[in-house]
Amino acid sequence: MSERPIKIPGPDHPITIATNPKRVVVTLGGQVVADTRQALTLREASYPAVQYIPRQDVDMALLQRTDHASYCPYKGEASYYSLPSGGERSVNAVWTYEAAYPSVAAIQDHVAFYPDRVDGIEERD
Repeated sequence: MSERPIKIPGPDHPITIATNPKRVVVTLGGQVVADTRQALTLREASYPAVQYIPRQDVDMALLQRTDHASYCPYKGEASYYSLPSGGERSVNAVWTYEAAYPSVAAIQDHVAFYPDRVDGIEERD
């Protein structure tokens, strides 16, 4: 098995992580899945910004771990969770970097949600 490449964010592929000053609420089926004032907004290259929510602000009982995994050379190995209450639409709806690379270590112990697999990811004042 060959080693996976590790890349460092830079001018050609910038990644920034900042504390989101707003309250972030994730909902599915009329139920609050996550509610935090401690979200981190990750901006990577030209991709849409992603809200990473601390696990302690997520109702982890609503999530079911899956065997799915993916790899990002900038962030590391991602593990996934489904939201059973969302049915097929919400399979592998949530991801997390449990051993995030040093350049993005702030997102470790946080989860992110695919916007099209939940009903809403709202930023509130």
